[in-house]
Amino acid sequence: MKKLNLIHIEQQLKHRWDYKYVWKRKQNNIWDSYTSYIYTTQNWEDLIPKIAQTVAEHALDKHELFYYASNRWYNFWSALAVEQLFTEIAGITPVENSKDREKDFYLKGIPFDHKTSVFPKGFGYDVNYAHTNEIELITWLYEHQSSQQRFHLKNRLFVIVHDKNGEHWKIKAKLSLIAKCIKNYMKSYHEDQLQKVIFADNKTAQSDIIWVQQ
Repeated sequence: MKKLNLIHIEQQLKHRWDYKYVWKRKQNNIWDSYTSYIYTTQNWEDLIPKIAQTVAEHALDKHELFYYASNRWYNFWSALAVEQLFTEIAGITPVENSKDREKDFYLKGIPFDHKTSVFPKGFGYDVNYAHTNEIELITWLYEHQSSQQRFHLKNRLFVIVHDKNGEHWKIKAKLSLIAKCIKNYMKSYHEDQLQKVIFADNKTAQSDIIWVQQ
């Protein structure tokens, strides 16, 4: 896949900040198919007319589709950019098959998927507790992951974003900040620090958290 211009992607993602972050409906396969153009639409100004066209073609509620499509677009391009941030670091190599849903790259030879997530309100504890009980948060994240598309119980690195003012989602666009945190994590990375997650069927996975906070 052609390398992304991460400065440009960050600029585009920040256009989404002008609107509140809400989901008007639960994610589902039908609406995912309505908005499949998010995967090939890099610029915000190109996304808006496509949303309008979809509303007209399928007689959909314009507000529902706007938030659905713009959220998917925002999360997809942020995730793609973060994946590139990882693979630009020595010791991390991308998988050959870009459509592999169980792994994005190899970290010192170990396969990992990565997931950027806002610090979850549903976890039940604050961020200070989470820092000292990371395996508890990691287990919670696996248990509550989406059942859509990329559901799996394989190795995963979680990039957890947390904003002291509560606007965690905006940090997904701050690629330069995320890059700095990933690089700092990798400076001291050692396989021994990985957390071992044991699931109900005795399957195991290796995982860890990279914190991105402001």
